[in-house]
Amino acid sequence: MNSESGFEQFDQFNSWDQAEQKAIKAYELYEEGQMSEALSAMNEALDINPSNDRWHFNKALTLDAMERFDQAIEEYKLALELNPQDVEILNCLAVDYTRTGQYDLSLETFGQIEEIDPNFEPGYCNRIITYTEMGNYEMAEEMFYLAQQLNDACPLCFYNIGNSFFIQGNFRKAVWCWEKTASLEPDHPQINYHIAQGYWNLGERESAWQYFINELRKNPGDKEVVFDFGLFLLHCGDVISAAEKFRRILEIEPDCAAAMFYIGEIELNAGRKKEAEKLYLEAVRLDRNMAGPRFRLAQLAFERGQKDAAFSLLAAELELDIRQPDVLQTIGVMMTELGQIDYATHCFLRVSELGSAGALNYFYLGKVLAIRGEADDAEQFLDYAVELDAANYELFRNVLLVYLKMGKPEKVLNLMAVINAERNSTFELNIIKALAHLKICCRRFRLAKIFRKQKTTG
Repeated sequence: MNSESGFEQFDQFNSWDQAEQKAIKAYELYEEGQMSEALSAMNEALDINPSNDRWHFNKALTLDAMERFDQAIEEYKLALELNPQDVEILNCLAVDYTRTGQYDLSLETFGQIEEIDPNFEPGYCNRIITYTEMGNYEMAEEMFYLAQQLNDACPLCFYNIGNSFFIQGNFRKAVWCWEKTASLEPDHPQINYHIAQGYWNLGERESAWQYFINELRKNPGDKEVVFDFGLFLLHCGDVISAAEKFRRILEIEPDCAAAMFYIGEIELNAGRKKEAEKLYLEAVRLDRNMAGPRFRLAQLAFERGQKDAAFSLLAAELELDIRQPDVLQTIGVMMTELGQIDYATHCFLRVSELGSAGALNYFYLGKVLAIRGEADDAEQFLDYAVELDAANYELFRNVLLVYLKMGKPEKVLNLMAVINAERNSTFELNIIKALAHLKICCRRFRLAKIFRKQKTTG
């Protein structure tokens, strides 16, 4: 019996040793960036010994690196069953709850950390992200100050609160925080890139350019940075350098639809429409869910008088999540010209929903509602357009013309009565006023004629 027991212990020890070796191998593969192989090795270790909380934790970290966050969450839970008071595991679980949009569970988990160890600084630092994503910026700042009391030199804290300020549009504070991160941790991922974005939004182009260059010196193959630098250069009017950046991306990734699209934009602006059209078609082929190429192709088809093709392309574009007000407004105008009034109405209403509607958009909305026969709503938007931009002569003239087409000559005269005499004296407006008076006279004549006829009959 003793001999058999000894063999059993030896076999068990041998198995645990094998599991340990596999876990070590998994860690080495993880460090080398070979995540799939690391995951396989860790699974083999856990098959032998599933009661090691650190191995479950390491497996979860590997899943995180592979962006398989839902699976990582389950693995962190298994680790916590074995070691429920481990704040490091709880912290990673809370972070993954944030990544998957489960904010209530994230805050609840951070609360557990605070109860176990109130001095665990990452529990406050990472909560900055959670509250920022929830739009609760005051609590994000509160977490930052609590973290600062524990560690006033945490680069991640400054980075996270910088992101919060950037989302709020406070670019100056964002830049200050990110520069603080850079001073504390010069190798923080993409930190110069973020500072460049901050300066770009502040309109300080020279500083933005320098930080883009600093980032690319460190990471010349970072496609995200190269692409945004291309957009920045395009925005600055340096078309040649921008085109070079987009072409460099295509050298790194030949199937990059976004780079293809922006080279098409450069070709279009240079008047090379055929070349641009080829690039837009290729961009659609590479990414059928990309917004932009179909819109440009529709514009080119519209210019050629190919109305059916233009409509099909625009309708396909609207199936995507379009959020650029200027694009939506342009599509709306084109749909109006194509006689697709329902689509046009949708576009102008969408601009209003985005909170970006100006006087011109309200005019277009009033115009299409008038075409639809919704006179009361049309009048509301047309009047609001004039109210928003009373000094815009062209807008005012067009509103008057819509009212004439609606058969509201009195409305035309009433609006003109509140405009100064100098504007009323223009040739165009005098013609419009005359037409309004003529319509009123014609209406009175018809009514009088009907009245006489009724009287004679009677």
